[in-house]
Amino acid sequence: MNATWRVWALFASVLLPPGCNSDVPVSAIAQVPSGIDVTVTRVATHPFLARYNLKLTVRTSSGCSATSELFPDTGGVSRRNLYRGTADQLYLIGQFDVRRFDAPRCRIELMEFRSLETGLIFLGSFDVDAAGRWTFFPVDVRPERPFQPL
Repeated sequence: MNATWRVWALFASVLLPPGCNSDVPVSAIAQVPSGIDVTVTRVATHPFLARYNLKLTVRTSSGCSATSELFPDTGGVSRRNLYRGTADQLYLIGQFDVRRFDAPRCRIELMEFRSLETGLIFLGSFDVDAAGRWTFFPVDVRPERPFQPL
C-alpha cells in the first residue's frame, strides 16, 4: 500500500461519518386517556438515507392487542398524526396512508383518505425531535401539522 493511498484513507475515515442509522428498532408510545397505548416502531433500512420501516401496535387495558405494518418511510415521511374518532376508534394518519383502530373489534384497518369521518380530535404526532430521536409529541407540546396534498 503506498503512502498516498494511506493518507487519503485516513483523511476519508476522519471526515466521512460512520453510518448514521442503526437497524435497532426505536419505539415511541402515546398513552391515550381511555387506557389505550399506541406504539409506532421505526427501524432504519439504510445506513445513511432516511429510509425506515414502521409498525403500529395498539394495546388496550382490556387485553386487546393489534399490530399493523405501516407505509414505509422512503425519504422523510415518517411523521404520523394520531386522532380520536367516534365509537372508540383511533386514526393514525401519515402522508400516504391511514390506519383506523377499532377498539370494540380489536382490529387495525387500512383506510382510504376520502372515507375518513369528520370532526376527528387531534391527540399528537409521532415524529423526530430536534435531536433526531423518534418520539411522540402530545397536542399540548406541539400543535397539529397537517399533511400537504400531493
